[in-house]
Amino acid sequence: MRPSKALLVASFLLAIFPTDPHPASAWGDEGHKVIALIAEHYLDSAVRSKVATLLATDTDPLTGHDIVSEATWADKYRDSDRDTTKIRYQGTWRWHFVDIELTQPDLASACFGLPPLPPGVPASKGSPQACVVDKINQFAAELGDRATGASEQLLALKFLLHFVGDLHQPLHAADDHDAGGNKKLISSEGPHPSNLHHYWDVEFVERLGTDPRQVAAILIGRISEPQRQEWSSGTPADWAMEGFELARRDAYGLLPPPGTQGTYSLPPEYTEQAERDVELQLGRAGVRLRFVMNRAFTAAP
Repeated sequence: MRPSKALLVASFLLAIFPTDPHPASAWGDEGHKVIALIAEHYLDSAVRSKVATLLATDTDPLTGHDIVSEATWADKYRDSDRDTTKIRYQGTWRWHFVDIELTQPDLASACFGLPPLPPGVPASKGSPQACVVDKINQFAAELGDRATGASEQLLALKFLLHFVGDLHQPLHAADDHDAGGNKKLISSEGPHPSNLHHYWDVEFVERLGTDPRQVAAILIGRISEPQRQEWSSGTPADWAMEGFELARRDAYGLLPPPGTQGTYSLPPEYTEQAERDVELQLGRAGVRLRFVMNRAFTAAP
């Protein structure tokens, strides 16, 4: 007997969501590189030099040691033992997102109650039960603290280069009891359906272009000085709620009803709005990454 389409879809879901309800990586490598390039463009020259000097001390072979390559490091670190010990994976995968539920938007609940980092514990050794908002605050504080050791300061910078970008992917700040869109399948012409989270991570970014440097240059040219000043303010909690509202309005709010097989077909108007939203969020993330690094390195000696 041939399995039903529903059974095939269920089997596919089990294959891609075996234990981790939130497996996708915000933006993919391209999006994170675009964000890092925007931030690097706006960095104060003295801060740019400090960042380059600190990254030059890195010996981890997971990525190159320039700002653009290091912006992808946290994903590669998380996944580096995913099929073996899972120590890095289990210790850090929740740090990449804050799933604020559409039906009960409570940031504190999405951040596991916002527990403080215990005194004397480095942020890189903090509890696995922490959200991206908390981790940005913790790592930024370490980066700006002269008492932070050199190895922890390097880790703080590498995590920040990634996490500020993660926070600006709308489906890393909102959830419809679907692991941030991972469980909403999108119908496509390929052999397997993809999911909504993947579309916001990768597909809509690639529609802007496939060369991160070209995309970053285009977005920088579109960021006005009033926008740059406006975006250079606020807190990670503010940015999380901003992303949540965008996701509620567009990423989820503009979705058509699912088809008979439970999959979603994205109409052109959805895709067009998503591209505009992705462009906006990549720009905001780049400017805010610069804001976070400038403030931290200006505070540090």
